[in-house]
Amino acid sequence: MKKTALVIIAALAAFSAGAQDRAWTLGDCIRYAIDHNISLKQSRLNVEQKELDLSTAKGKRLPGLAASASENLSFGRGLGADNTYTNSNTTSTSLNLGTDIPIFQGFSISDGIKISSLDLSSATQKLRKAENDLSVNVAKAYIQILYDEEVLKVALSQEACDKELLESVRARMESGKASLAEVASQEAVLAQSSLSVAQARGNLSISRLDLSQLLELSTPDSLNIVFPQASALAPALLSDPEQIWLQALNTRPEILDAALSVERSKIAVHQAKGAFLPSLSFSGGIGTNFYTVNNQAATSFGNQLTNNSSHYLGLSLNIPISARLANRNNLKGARLNLRNETLNEENSKKTLYKEIQQAYYNALSSQVKYESSLKTAESERRRFELTAEKYKAGLAGITDYNDARNSRFKAESEMLRARYESVFHAKLLDFYAGTALDL
Repeated sequence: MKKTALVIIAALAAFSAGAQDRAWTLGDCIRYAIDHNISLKQSRLNVEQKELDLSTAKGKRLPGLAASASENLSFGRGLGADNTYTNSNTTSTSLNLGTDIPIFQGFSISDGIKISSLDLSSATQKLRKAENDLSVNVAKAYIQILYDEEVLKVALSQEACDKELLESVRARMESGKASLAEVASQEAVLAQSSLSVAQARGNLSISRLDLSQLLELSTPDSLNIVFPQASALAPALLSDPEQIWLQALNTRPEILDAALSVERSKIAVHQAKGAFLPSLSFSGGIGTNFYTVNNQAATSFGNQLTNNSSHYLGLSLNIPISARLANRNNLKGARLNLRNETLNEENSKKTLYKEIQQAYYNALSSQVKYESSLKTAESERRRFELTAEKYKAGLAGITDYNDARNSRFKAESEMLRARYESVFHAKLLDFYAGTALDL
């Protein structure tokens, strides 16, 4: 048994490791996060609870049926059939079966069903909104990893170049063309490059950790992501924000949820008005009794159940006259809530428009910044290569080399950041328009 358990544990561990060792696209990450995120699982449970609430609301239309039984014992002096008081012990058994059927309850049942149905739809839209928010966060973490990986490549390239130059300076020192101070300076430059590599590795590790936590993975160590094609990173043609907003009004869950809240409030007003109306219900049932006196039954059990049986049918009309201002105030409160939800819907639309505008101008700005920084990075790269060649030949000093080196690293980092900011904001804008996030 113990051996079997160890085999199962090993198999599960191997499966988990295999799942993490695979290469993840952005779409893979988003789908996995949506399936495994704990908050989303809780939101799905809330949807199931609203389904039960709707079923309960519909059940209020059904007849109610109840059975009851009671046993009573009386003892002591009592008035008998011969009009004299005697000591006697009396038992009675009662059996009843009754039903009640609501006929009209001031629209409270039908309105309650509508409200429960809207609550279910609202919970579904809230779940979609949570999925969208998680998708954006995953995309942001994914693109941050892409950026950090590229920065690490630049840092490693710089470190390799500095190592090569250090060997060149040492060779020049051995031939008497460079001093020990120049070697020490180049060693300091290499140490700075190694520090940049360490910092880049650390940033990449943190980025991987952030994404793995969004995916609910136990460790980020084996999380490998797919580097997208160059075409996916190219500047995209941006759509008009006004047109995107008009499309988003019909698809974004936060807008649909706000509209559902307004509709729910309208029904709540109608339900509050129904409290002023009479309610009518039907009831019916059958019952019977069995008696004994001094442990002796007058007739047999079966005969008594037949002879003592009774049936009843009834209609109950309830007319509200005064509820101590409760119904009036409930109606006023429902109307106030309707006005508030209408304002919330309007505010949700305006907020969405602001978000789309912000995403559009961020994408536009980052594209301009990327195009400019791309030219700057290319210029700084050529300048660095020329300065490095001069430094290697002893025609430039360490100060010139460090200045060119630092400028190149800064320019390439800014270019990479602008590229991935441009990609993220463009994808976010497409996401508002209804396109799935992917690279």
